[in-house]
Amino acid sequence: MALAVALGLPLTVQLAPPANAATCNAPEANVDPPAASPPVVTPPSPVVRPPTGRRPRGANEQAPLPRLGPLISALLNPNRYSAPVRQQAAVLPPGPNPPGAANQQPAAAPELAPNAAPAPEPAPPAAIAGAPTSLVEWVTGPNSPNKTLQRFGISGTDLGILWDNGDPVNHQVLMAFGDTFGYCKLHGQQWRYNTLFRSADHELSDGISVSNGVPNDKYSGSPVRQPNFSKQILPGVKWARQEGMIPTAGVSVGRTQYLNFMSIKQWIRDGEWSTNYSAIAMSPDNGQNWGIYPGSIRASTPDSVPGVRYIPGNENFQQGAFLRARDGYIYSFGTPSGRGGSAYLARVPQNFVPDLTKYQYWNADSNSWVPNNPKAATPVIPGPVGEMSAQYNDYLKQYLVLYTNGANDVVARTAPAPQGPWGPEQLLVSSFQMPGGIYAPMIHPWSSGKDLYFNLSLWSAYDVMLMHTVLP
Repeated sequence: MALAVALGLPLTVQLAPPANAATCNAPEANVDPPAASPPVVTPPSPVVRPPTGRRPRGANEQAPLPRLGPLISALLNPNRYSAPVRQQAAVLPPGPNPPGAANQQPAAAPELAPNAAPAPEPAPPAAIAGAPTSLVEWVTGPNSPNKTLQRFGISGTDLGILWDNGDPVNHQVLMAFGDTFGYCKLHGQQWRYNTLFRSADHELSDGISVSNGVPNDKYSGSPVRQPNFSKQILPGVKWARQEGMIPTAGVSVGRTQYLNFMSIKQWIRDGEWSTNYSAIAMSPDNGQNWGIYPGSIRASTPDSVPGVRYIPGNENFQQGAFLRARDGYIYSFGTPSGRGGSAYLARVPQNFVPDLTKYQYWNADSNSWVPNNPKAATPVIPGPVGEMSAQYNDYLKQYLVLYTNGANDVVARTAPAPQGPWGPEQLLVSSFQMPGGIYAPMIHPWSSGKDLYFNLSLWSAYDVMLMHTVLP
């Protein structure tokens, strides 16, 4: 594999401040820390609030927190959106799941489906707009049943990107979070770039339960620095001056975990930020320790990362969404910085996830996969596409993506293949139903049937909720 060894396994973490939301305004987050000496986290400059760029446009920070249970459906209009979609060809039908690759050393590329040819007219998209959706429970925050402040030092965080850890013996989902805050009375509010939970909870109807974090236990509820304090997972290596290291997608190959993340150059305004680069981190021990592959850095501009060659097109892969198909590939959706761009698509043989030279990029003009040329990628979903997730849904027998659109509503699209053709946007959660600012709908990998569960971030609480949609 043409990339350097992963850096940071393990590495002393150096923290840097985020930009500017209001988790510490809540009285529940301003309680005194426990009598035992709390971990001291000292950023180089004062950290006051979560980064403003994460706030969805039009978010009402004073809106009451939503109640558990079904959302009010009277505000939903299933015909509200019907964005035009460029037609693309479909891949060959998926075959059986390939065996997991426990050994992550580069291997000979598997026999893979040939480049796609024009496909027959696809089946109509699944009609799921307006499907009944409920707020199941809070995943994080002082009022979550998981008591994340008391048990993990987390009063506020976001994202909760979910993926299956691929371990048949200790089967879990991993959840990666972005900017994380702890006890707000302490200097720096115990801010961390990112944190991670693990859960083996299959009964999602009452929420996602997370067991206690145990130091040096790679299957406990969270990688912890000491009891009751989740540690920052990504090493604080700095190839450029940055204001954050935010996970955007995760996937396992065998028992090896891969995490795509973005390095924040600047938080700009609501829903807008710039990046230095995106890159891929790897964990061999179920998310306990992570290293970053220098060869996986995708610089966003020619001068964003000193010493790293900029490759045109990589600016469209600053954020990601991994999708495991049944043809031997990992598919990697990409979007530019912020929430305003279109979605692009690449794929890579599953044993080569960190090796950018092995990626192929979907080009709709030629109905083909173009190797090792990100500039060749054409949009598969028109923007605005904000913080998306993707899966193959067995109940719909379609590929499914969730994201937030230009109205800051959670919408879904379906397609017969990862590259499309993707059907129109279908509304699942309206920003009128949750005016506090919703973003980052992250599909739970164990809900590929009629019951669709996904994490959703709420800006006004700066915490993560578990949502449930019953597909028609």
